[in-house]
Amino acid sequence: MRTVIDCRGMVCPQPVIKTKEVLDELAYGVVEVLVDNEASKSNVARFGKSQGCEVEIRSSGKTHHVIINKGKGARAEASAASVSDYTCEVPGQEELVCVIPADTMGRGNDPLGNVLMRAFIKTIQSVSPLPQKIFFYNTGVKLTATESDLIVPLRELAGQGVKIYSCGTCLDFFHLSEKLLVGEVTNMYDILDSMAKARKVISPY
Repeated sequence: MRTVIDCRGMVCPQPVIKTKEVLDELAYGVVEVLVDNEASKSNVARFGKSQGCEVEIRSSGKTHHVIINKGKGARAEASAASVSDYTCEVPGQEELVCVIPADTMGRGNDPLGNVLMRAFIKTIQSVSPLPQKIFFYNTGVKLTATESDLIVPLRELAGQGVKIYSCGTCLDFFHLSEKLLVGEVTNMYDILDSMAKARKVISPY
C-alpha cells in the first residue's frame, strides 16, 4: 500500500504534520511525501526515522520525494521529538557568524579602538547565543597570533564550542603563520561560504 502526500508549497512544519497524520492512521505500508524545499525534506525524513521507519529520498527537479516505509511493528524512538520541534531551518545553516577584520574596533582613534576590541572579545562569552564561528582576517589575525590578554578568552570560547578561524593569506602577509596561538587556519572560500550560510553575521568594525 502506498499513500502519496503532496506537500509542495507548504510552510513547515505543515509537511511533518501531514506526514504524522497519515503515519498514525497507517498500520504498515509506504508513504511518499512530496516537498519542494530542503528544510521540509530534511524534517520529514528525520521525522520518519524517529518513528522507526525506513526512509529513502529521491529528487526530481525541484521536487523531493521522501519515501517512508512503515513496516509491521515499527515503533517510534523513545527520544523522538514532537512535531512542534521540526523547524524550517535549513541543514548546515549557521546561526551566528562573527567576522573580525581588524585588531581595533571602529574607525578614528586606534588606541581607543584597541581598547574597544578587547572589551568586545571579552564580552562575547556573556551574550546569547554564542557565535558558532569567529573569523579573523586582515590585521584581525594579530589577535590570534600574538601574545595578548585576548588569547585566554578566545581559548575559553573555543572550549565552549565556538570555532575560531584565522585567514591563512593574512597570517602569511604578517609573517605570523607559525605563531598562531588559538584556533585554525582558514581560507577565503570557507569565510565566504560560512557568511553566505549564516542567519546573521556580526562584526565590530
